[in-house]
Amino acid sequence: MASSAVLEFTDENFEQEVLKSDRPVLVDFWAEWCMPCRMLAPTIDELAAQFAGKVKVGKIDTDANRNVSMKFGISAIPTIILFKNGQVVRKFVGFTPKHEFVAELDKVVK
Repeated sequence: MASSAVLEFTDENFEQEVLKSDRPVLVDFWAEWCMPCRMLAPTIDELAAQFAGKVKVGKIDTDANRNVSMKFGISAIPTIILFKNGQVVRKFVGFTPKHEFVAELDKVVK
């Protein structure tokens, strides 16, 4: 699915891994059948490597984890949400260039 630096979030571990995280968390809401999601996957892998130790980066399959997807109103994928201290900092909907993610991540790690 993804590189070893990219975590897998689920309905079961989302609260602990994301909402209670002591680090900012970038969550990619995706699905296997979604072509833009697949196109974004290398960028997510690069971000996980670039921000290793500073930001958690992970993916959640919207088909398999409907509770979290519904809670955050995911109606289009890919949707990437940046969380800090359990709160939504920024929501990206659709294919987004890497530099936009980097700019937001730089803000939350300083």
